[in-house]
Order: sequence, then structure tokens, then C-alpha cells
Amino acid sequence: MIFGFIVLGIIMLVMGSSILSRIKNLEVLISYMAVDLKEIRRKHNSMSSMSDDLQKAGEASFDESEASLEGVVEEPDSEPSFESEPPFEPDYVETFEASQPESTEEDEPEMISPVMAHMSQSEWVFSREGAIIDKPTSTFAERYPDFEKFVGENLINKIGIGILVLGIGFFVKYAIDQDWINEIGRVFIGILCGGGLIGLAHKMRKNFPGFSTVLIGGGLSVLYFTIGIAFSMYHLLSQPAAFGIMVVITSFAVVLSLLYNRIELAVLALIGGFGTPFFVSTGEGNYVVLFTYLIILNTGMLVLAWFKKWGLVNIFSYAFTVMLYGGWLIKDLTSDAPHLMGDFVFGTIFYAMFWMMNLANNIRNKEKFEAPEFMILISNTFLYYLAGMLILRQWNEGLYQGLFTVVMGVVNYLIALVLHRRRSVDRNLFYLMIGLVLTFISLAAPIQLKGNHITLFWAAEAVLLLWLSQKSGITIIRAASLVIASLMLISLMMDWGGYHQNEIQPIIFNRIFMTGFIGVASLVGYYLLLKRDEGTDVLFASISLPLQRTIFSVASVVLLYWVGLFELNQQVTDRIMIFAAAPMLLWSYNFLFVAVLAYFMRHRVQQYVTISFTVAIGVLWLMYLFVFNRAVITLRHEWLDGSGIAAILFTLHFIFSAVLVGLLFELRRRLSLWMASHQPENAWWYMIPMLVIVLSAELDHVMLGLIRPAADNAGTLLTQVHRIGYPILWGCLSFGLVVCGMRHKVRTLRLVGLTLFTFIVIKLFLYDVWGMNEGGKILSFVLLGVLLLVVSFMYQKLKKMLSDE
Repeated sequence: MIFGFIVLGIIMLVMGSSILSRIKNLEVLISYMAVDLKEIRRKHNSMSSMSDDLQKAGEASFDESEASLEGVVEEPDSEPSFESEPPFEPDYVETFEASQPESTEEDEPEMISPVMAHMSQSEWVFSREGAIIDKPTSTFAERYPDFEKFVGENLINKIGIGILVLGIGFFVKYAIDQDWINEIGRVFIGILCGGGLIGLAHKMRKNFPGFSTVLIGGGLSVLYFTIGIAFSMYHLLSQPAAFGIMVVITSFAVVLSLLYNRIELAVLALIGGFGTPFFVSTGEGNYVVLFTYLIILNTGMLVLAWFKKWGLVNIFSYAFTVMLYGGWLIKDLTSDAPHLMGDFVFGTIFYAMFWMMNLANNIRNKEKFEAPEFMILISNTFLYYLAGMLILRQWNEGLYQGLFTVVMGVVNYLIALVLHRRRSVDRNLFYLMIGLVLTFISLAAPIQLKGNHITLFWAAEAVLLLWLSQKSGITIIRAASLVIASLMLISLMMDWGGYHQNEIQPIIFNRIFMTGFIGVASLVGYYLLLKRDEGTDVLFASISLPLQRTIFSVASVVLLYWVGLFELNQQVTDRIMIFAAAPMLLWSYNFLFVAVLAYFMRHRVQQYVTISFTVAIGVLWLMYLFVFNRAVITLRHEWLDGSGIAAILFTLHFIFSAVLVGLLFELRRRLSLWMASHQPENAWWYMIPMLVIVLSAELDHVMLGLIRPAADNAGTLLTQVHRIGYPILWGCLSFGLVVCGMRHKVRTLRLVGLTLFTFIVIKLFLYDVWGMNEGGKILSFVLLGVLLLVVSFMYQKLKKMLSDE
């Protein structure tokens, strides 16, 4: 067993020493930089003094030459010939000799090359601001160009300490097998060996820092396993005593890591510290003692994180704590009597400690956060949230889960507020906090609320978030508001899909309609806030601000339509037992909705608006023929059979038919706008036939409504209406079109009227005349003849005007 512990110690040594190579290269780099800096200063001082000497010598020689020339030069009688004089050359140029400075072209590489030669591409480079830049990872050959040096300085010491520990282990095992050493002696030998290795390492720390670190790691491993064996196998120590000694060893290792500035020692201390509960465990499962110890251990790591930016220590501490706490939590929650309060309290403490551990050094030194730190912060938050939700699910049947979610959002908001006030803090961390706040606040609704309350919460939150983004200028809040608005729409659709109510609901004032109405109000409020925005703010680099406004305006109209349609369908289904009532009322709602929308958008002449209205009105006309009019015919028969509700609905349909006629005139106007570039008057050719069909169908309903024949005689009356009434109606329409065309000088109207006259004459002689009675023939022919004569007279009277056209 003791041999197994020694082998495990070797594994720990290899893990710790593998980190040594990177730290050691950094030390070599710093030492070379210090030496080269001294050399640069020495040469700089030497060159400065040499430059001063040259300047003084030059000035003295120039003064001496100038004085000698004053006695030699005489005043010439005529203009001097400058071309014949030789150029002036001072004597000191030929006689003075000065030692030239060494060429910097050779010296500069010598000053810099020692530093660069020992700087690996994978090393950390520290800037003046303290920001850390991670160079691309290099190959093994680039990092260690001298293989002999790598083996001699890095590899052999690790192999040596491993062999030494194995040798000690073999010796101790042999001594134990031979009964040379009793239990106390064995423990004493282990403590002596561990302490000896640490003492030797301390003595060699200045000249051999890397090697001394390996020795300390070996000594700490021997001490850990020795105390563990003394407790678990030999029972020489009680559990509190063994626990306390291991805590002292861990604290000693942390102090050494700070004194020696070695991250390897901190990692070894951390591994030993987390292994201590297992070394001294008795199997009782006392979670209070375990988690209290972890809090003490992580407090030490928190203090260490304040002074040193050792990310590896934080990662190890976080990973070990998550494994221990998570393993216990899963086991405890599946037991018959879980410790819910204790689980929640300790989880909260661990959550707070790891937040502070990963914030401490960066905030203290005003450095940027790196990807591993962000990952720890995010995973720490969501793992704690998951643990809290699992615990609270068994606490009063999850009553406090929503409250816990809100509290998480508030806590993260307070942290974000503190970070926002510290201008030096990394802004990415602030945005991360805002994102967490928005996430938790949005999750609170579906967790705590039910049904339509979720939709109501998200409807209010979407508008609030957009307003906050406009006030704060934080783009992530704006993006979150768009996401929440989308979730609100999805939730509303789920409310409609899951609606099942056996009781008749009040009209309008029921939860489904009010929820939908508030959803519409949310989208309208969102649109109004977007209208207040200025500039060309772009969201997600693809949705411009004008496009956002268009999307929300269209979404508001579409949602309002569906809210009203859903409410009308529910009320008609619950209250009116006539089958034909639902399609008649639903399509009447469509006529009214499109008419009101057309009125409010009458000044919108964009092409997509015109096309949309044209298609919508065309579809409504088709639905009138194949759905609405058939439903009205059914209601008409119900009315003739004596149904009072059918009589009311049949009478109301005339109002909705009049709305459709108005929409046909709007169709003509939109078609004229659409065809503005090529004969917009042609829109009459599309609109008039549709109008004739609607008025003809309504003539049937009017005649039956006025005469009210018995149900059996309705068919005979309709036949007479078709043979006599249609020609009279169409003739009046044709006459009106011709008159309007002449009055307003619209040739297309006159042509449409004449075409309709032609169709009447053909129908009258080919079909109607053979089935008419005498009275019908007289009335039809006389009226139609009079109309044609009047039209002809008007053409004769206005022929000059028509010829001018």
C-alpha cells in the first residue's frame, strides 16, 4: 500500500514539473534582459564621452587655423579671381587623428541577440500596460534548439527525482518487509525524507530555481502521503490531527509558492489540499466538515489570486470544487432525507468565492479578461443556477424557483452596476453581466408564472429593455429586447394553441383576448420607441433601423388581426349554434379589417403597399363568391324557415357587402397607382365586372327579403329575378357608367358601359326573352330601350366633345 502511495506521489511530481518548463524559460529571459540592459548602458556612456571629446578637439583646431590666416591674406587692388584660389583646407584635417567609435551596425545585434535567442515564440510577452499577448504555439525544435541543454536542464532532474522517490519507496518497502522499521519509524522516515527534500531545495533556490522547485514538489508529496498512511493504515493519528497537519502542509506550500514565485508549487499545494479529505476520510460522509474545509482552502486560493494572476490555479480549484460539490449534491438529492438548506448555503458560498477569485487580480491590475476566465464565470453562474433550481424543486414543490431566478438577475445587476462605475474594468465583463441579468429576468416568467402570464411578462419586458437600451446606449440590451419580443409572440401562439375552455367566456374581457391585446400594445410601443431612434443604427449587421420599424409595424397589424379573429371565432362558436354564422361573420370581420386598414394607409403609395392591398381585396372578392355569399344564402333559408338569429345575421350582411363594394373602389384606385406608367384608366375593366357580380348577388337577397316568399317558392322568384331583374340592374349600371364617363371625360368608363349594354342585349335576346312572362317582357324591353335612346341622344348632343377627345 505504501508503495502505491509513493508511485502516486511520482505522478503528482510529473504533473507539477510539466508546468516548470514554461516558467523557467521566462526566468532565463528576464536574466538575459538584465545583463543586456547593463551592457547597453555602459556602451551608451562610453559613446557619449567620446562624442564630447571629438567636439572639443574640433572647436580648438578651427580657432587656431582662423588666427593663422588673418596675417597672410592681403587686400587685392582689383577684383579677386575666386576661380584661381585653391579651396580652403585646414591643417588639422591632415594631422589630427581620433579614435573612431565602434560601428553600431555590429554592436546592436550583439546587444539584442542574447535576449531574442532565448525568447520562445510561445512565451508570454508583457507590455507596459500589463496586457498579456499569447504568441502562436511553436514547435518543440523551435522552443528547444539545443537538445542537449533540454535534456540536461529539464528532463534529467525530473527523471532523477522520480528515481529517487522510487528508491526511497523500495527501501522503505524492503525495510517494512524485513520488520526493520516499526510504524512510528516508517512515518518518521517519511517526514524526514520530505523535510530533507524541502530543506535541500531551499538551499539551492538561488542558483537552481527550477531544480529546487522539483525537489519541493517531491518533498510535499512525501509529506502528504506519509501523514495519510499514518492515519489510514497505522492509525497513529486521529482524524482531526491528520486533517490539521495536512492543512498546515497545504498552507506551507502556498507560502512557498508566493515566496519563490512558482506556480508549480501552488498547483501542487492545491492538488494536495483537495486530496487531503480523501486521505483522512473515514467514510462517515460529514458534508459540513468537507465543505467547510473546501471553503478554507478556496479562501487561501482567493488570497493567492489577489496577488498572482495564476489562471491555472483558479482552473484547478474550480474544477475540483465543482466535482466534489456536484458529486455530493447529486447523491444527496437522490437520498430519502436530503440536506436542502446546507446544500444551498454551501453552493452559494462557492459561487461567490469563484466570482471573486476570477475577478480579483484583473480588477486590481486593470487587465483584460481572457477566454478561460470568461468560461469560468459563465459556467460558475449557470452551474450554481442549475444546482439552486434542483434544490428548490424539492423545497415547497418549487415555489421559490422563480424568486431565486429573479434574485440571480438582481445580484448580477448589482455586480454590473459596480463594474460600470469602475471605468478601468474590462467592458467585455460588463456586457457579460448585462447578458446574464437579461437572461435571468427573462427566465423568471416561464419558471414562476403559468400560461398567459408568461406572455404578459415578456410583452412588458421587451418594451422596457428597448427603452433601457436607448437610455444607456448598450447594444446588447437592444438585441435582448428583440429576442424577448420574439419569445412573446411564440408564447402567445402557444396560449392560443393550448386554449381549451368549457365555459363561455365574457366578450373581450377574457384572458385570451386581453393577453393578445397587450401583446399588440407591446409591439406598437416597440414601434413607437423605434420611431424615436435617430441615425442608421444596425442590429446584427443585417437589420437596419428602418427595416426594424417596418417589421414591427407589420407585426403589430398582423397580430391585431389574429387577436380579433380568434376572439370572434371563439365567441361565435360558443354562442351561435347556426353553422353558417361563423363563416359569414368571420369574413365580414375580414372586410371590415381590410377597409379600416386601407383608410389609415390611404396615403401610403409605396409599391409593396399597393400590391398588398390589391392582392388582399382580390382574395376577399373570391371569398365573397365562394364562402361569404354561400353562408348568406344558408342564413336566408334559415330566416325564411323562421329563425330569428338568422334574420338578424342576414340583415347585417348588407352592411358588410357595402364595405366590400367600397373596397372594390379602393381596388380601382390602387390598380391605377400600380399602372400609373401605362394607362391607369384600364383599372375600370377589372373593377366593374367584380362590382356587377356583387350587386347581382345582393339583388337576389334584396328581392327575397322584400317579398319573403315561402321557402318552396324561393327558387321560382329567383328565376324571375335573374331574367328580369338582372337586365334592369345592369342597364342602370351601364347608363350610369356612360353618364359618368361623359361628365368626367373618362373614355374608359363609357367603353365599359357600352360593353355592358352589349352583354345585356345579347343575354336578353338569347336567354331571358324565352322565359319571361308578358309583364316582364314589357318592363324589360321598354326600360332597356329608353336607356339606349337616352344614351344615344347624349352621344349626339356631346359629339363635339367626344370628337375632341
